[in-house]
Amino acid sequence: MRKRHSRRQSGGIAEINMTPLIDMVFILLIFFIVTTSFVKETGVDVNRPSAKTAVEKERANILISIRENDEIWMDQRQIDRRAVRANVERMYAENPEGSVIILADENAKTGLLIEVMDQARLAGVANVSIAAERD
Repeated sequence: MRKRHSRRQSGGIAEINMTPLIDMVFILLIFFIVTTSFVKETGVDVNRPSAKTAVEKERANILISIRENDEIWMDQRQIDRRAVRANVERMYAENPEGSVIILADENAKTGLLIEVMDQARLAGVANVSIAAERD
């Protein structure tokens, strides 16, 4: 019986198959994209009041800003006070485990703040917080 010699055994060029490596890189990329939490912003800066008991909240999916001139901002656009509930309902439907944080300027009217909080709760969100700077 005659022995057959393959090309590899006779000193030929060995090739590295890159397909599994490329597949693994794409799987890792997809994993990191899916597990990354993106920071959402309201689109405006406000001067938040300070509080000694302020605690940092990790997951806040719905951010609402109230400026001192009574402008309400969500998702980097200005909205009317009558549209707060509809916008919160839409965003809460996307992530039912989320919470609402209201970033009110320290010179904003308390009545508007209470109205926005009320609209967020009427939208079905039980976890509504007001942002403050820590002393």
